[in-house]
Amino acid sequence: TLTFIKAMNMSYLNPRIVNLTGIPGLEHMKFWIGFPFSGMYLVAFLGNIILLIIIPVEHSLHQPMYIFLAVLAATDIGLCAAIAPKMFAIFWFQSCSMAFDACLAQLFFIHTLQCIESGILLAMAFDRYIAICDPLRHTSILTPSILGCMMGVVVIRAVLLVGLLPILIKRLHVFHSVHIAHCYCEHMAVVKLAAEDVRVNKICGLFVGFSILGFDMIFILISYALIFQAVFRLHQKEARLKAFNTCTAHIFVFLEFYILAFFSFFSHRFGHVVPSMHILLSTIYLLLPPALNPIVYGVKNMVIRKRVAQIFLLGHGSLQ
Repeated sequence: TLTFIKAMNMSYLNPRIVNLTGIPGLEHMKFWIGFPFSGMYLVAFLGNIILLIIIPVEHSLHQPMYIFLAVLAATDIGLCAAIAPKMFAIFWFQSCSMAFDACLAQLFFIHTLQCIESGILLAMAFDRYIAICDPLRHTSILTPSILGCMMGVVVIRAVLLVGLLPILIKRLHVFHSVHIAHCYCEHMAVVKLAAEDVRVNKICGLFVGFSILGFDMIFILISYALIFQAVFRLHQKEARLKAFNTCTAHIFVFLEFYILAFFSFFSHRFGHVVPSMHILLSTIYLLLPPALNPIVYGVKNMVIRKRVAQIFLLGHGSLQ
């Protein structure tokens, strides 16, 4: 009985507030760690805003690939907005407390936007597959209505599946701690606080991860296997290089996104990674792809490069 009473005294019943501790083991450095993260955030925010300005006004970019890129840019801005304000409040202003419901809302938006990003990468791979393997039917297959349906399915899939995660957490009432060793509310980091049976939560988390990230990654790999097969069948070396060149940016973004995603996913469940390293890499995983995506796609596209140069030249001219 005394053990039970002690356990209850050490637990929290229906907590209203949680505390995000930042990066465990590096608390003394968190003020300085905030600066490189703020640099990534600014690059991500400005780069994706520029894409959202250029793509709608440039008629030559009104193609499926760049429509998907615009949606990807909007998703990346949302992801940065979901994580950055609270993270910088922790690093620079020691503002670590957060309402439990706000934590669940952040968890929902971060994971939903990650899953939407994965779906967009799959849609972009499908676009490259059609463009290279069946170019004559590209415009007839990827019509505006089909693009809209694809984006609708990607968003609905993410909202419905990720929506299960906070709902299942809300059924938990007893927690052994309210201190989350992270910079943001991540699903498994919150689940690990519970002092109840969380097998359903873990199984659901694995199901959502594999049914979205795993499914998308498998079909992206299949798409690129078919693309490379078609490219190597081309007789002219120039044609092969041109076809491969149209895919390089997407391959880079795909590898960067999924390698970091699965590292974060598996290390929380099965790995024995040093907590500070895991949380640093998990945070980089959320901010690095949004920062790199506009750079990678912008460098590869001459129209985007010219438009960016015009924007900065006009800005420079107006300052003089």
